[in-house]
Amino acid sequence: MVMLLGAAVLAAALGTLVPRPLWSAARAEGEGTRHILVLRNPIHTDIAVPLDDGVRRRFAFLADAGLPIEAPEARYIVFGWGGRAFYLETPTWSQLKTMPVLKALTLDAAVMHVDVAGAIKEPHPDVAVFDIDAEHFSALLDYIAASFQQGPDGPVVIEDAGYSTYDRFYEADGHFNALVGCNTWTAAGLRTAGLRTGWWNPLPVSLWWSLRLYD
Repeated sequence: MVMLLGAAVLAAALGTLVPRPLWSAARAEGEGTRHILVLRNPIHTDIAVPLDDGVRRRFAFLADAGLPIEAPEARYIVFGWGGRAFYLETPTWSQLKTMPVLKALTLDAAVMHVDVAGAIKEPHPDVAVFDIDAEHFSALLDYIAASFQQGPDGPVVIEDAGYSTYDRFYEADGHFNALVGCNTWTAAGLRTAGLRTGWWNPLPVSLWWSLRLYD
């Protein structure tokens, strides 16, 4: 048991300290630079992308599900990938249940959570800000769009699932487990956007540390 715990701690440390990719790319500057945010809570991270006409067209299916992406006060779309049971059955910590936790620790179907946000306070301890060029921004949008499971009519919204009038859940590609979860999805998206993360970031704190080290 002690050896197993030590191996887990070592893997988490190496996953944070070893950069991925090993070599940094050129950073975005000047015209065409896009401002993206990474949001965190104690166990989860999301990617927030700024709303403009191009993003609205790319994710027009969100408006079809009633999300107010055309509202003048809407500033960001916030995307997160996670385990179906935990996401849908745990809107608040007080509603934490045994079965969603067990599924999160083993294997669960994946869903996409999409929220529309107004102004997001920055700087803030739980908000990381990055500037990326237009090419990497487009690649990030491709990555996010590819995470939605596609049905005959496009992304599949989960009916009657959401925390408020400003968010929706969709079926997602892939499966969730404790080793490949929401934070590794976020990290992979950031690498697609030209940023560097740790080699393996299963927790928000390890992703945060690696982003501070390399970006």
